[in-house]
Amino acid sequence: MKNTDAEQEAVPMMQQLLDNPFLLLFLGVLVPMLVYTLWGVIDILTVPLAK
Repeated sequence: MKNTDAEQEAVPMMQQLLDNPFLLLFLGVLVPMLVYTLWGVIDILTVPLAK
């Protein structure tokens, strides 16, 4: 007996997002870039001024 589309369990939204390799690639590049950029800005702002 075959199930119709309405009877099949829907794929969760989070699984659909994580199944997308281009989204994972984009996040894998974007997140470290933002973290290291923020880290660098904070590091520069905390350097004391020379006298």
